Amino acid sequence: MSPDQIVEVGGRTLKLTNLDKVLYPATGFTKGQVIDYYARIAPVMVPHLAGKPLTLKRYPNGVDEVPFFEKNATKHRPDWVKTAPIWSEGNKRNVNYILANDLPTLIWVANLAAIELHPSLAIANDIECPRMMVFDLDPGPPANIVQCCQVAIWLRAIFEHFNLQSFPKTSGSKGLQIYVPLNTKTSYDETKPFAHALARLLESEHLDLVVSDMKKAVRVNKIFVDWSQNDEHKTTISVYSLRARERPTVSTPVTWEEVERTLKKKDASLLVFESHQVLERIEKMGDMFASLLSLKQKLPKLVGIGEGRPEAIATGLEIAAEAQGAGRKKSAASNRGPAKRPARRSRKL
Repeated sequence: MSPDQIVEVGGRTLKLTNLDKVLYPATGFTKGQVIDYYARIAPVMVPHLAGKPLTLKRYPNGVDEVPFFEKNATKHRPDWVKTAPIWSEGNKRNVNYILANDLPTLIWVANLAAIELHPSLAIANDIECPRMMVFDLDPGPPANIVQCCQVAIWLRAIFEHFNLQSFPKTSGSKGLQIYVPLNTKTSYDETKPFAHALARLLESEHLDLVVSDMKKAVRVNKIFVDWSQNDEHKTTISVYSLRARERPTVSTPVTWEEVERTLKKKDASLLVFESHQVLERIEKMGDMFASLLSLKQKLPKLVGIGEGRPEAIATGLEIAAEAQGAGRKKSAASNRGPAKRPARRSRKL
């Protein structure tokens, strides 16, 4: 690519600048390649960004230099870039977040050297209703993503007891993230205490590996189950976003089989994917996070969950297990059919 180009994208005219600038010095990965990746991943990425307030993490001088976060959309933007005013209690004013609703907007954002894209869990026109619940599994060295896989499998088992489907993706950095799609009427007042209680339950059952406290001192060689991401004022790295690591790694959807295999082989490299590998996976596997956009699920109503008490989850699991056990017995009886009556003996006359 030449240093600058004028391009037509989706009927919009964009000026792409400094395309030869190296943003990943260790690999020589350029700004032009960052833009090319986002252009090619857009068909599966844009649906996950559309309508959601977007925070940009910009690296104008590359991943080895100090970045900055940008929430409020720059005034120097095309008039076709959509924004949403969201009230900021801290700033006591509206913040105009970008909505990356289409390919031209995503390309324009990438041209700002916004390597990392961090959307809200809610859409702008229903900002208090998260569309999903998320757990960010963050390993404290020397623990790594292998131990995250074990915690993820424990999480999945709990969700299954509540008849909830969950979906894993790599953070693209060190850890693993587990998403539970909701797409039903809820609030952070429901999802955050539920997530906190679940994290505390895992901690109480696996003290040797799990912590629910974000203090660095207690996280050595353990997995921090970050439940606090379930908050109106926080964002999580987008699925398919590049990460500002030494190499252009990506936050990538993975299968539960891949999670299990990584744990079995104890090989962290099995869950590291760079931009070209993710594009190849999409060609073969499609969007493994598509269910996040449409699957409707509801969190169970548990007594005491509002205080984030782990006992609420534990009690709920016992009730769910009993219900499932009763259901299996009923199903088994139904499969056997009605009990046969003993044959009548013929009476002698």
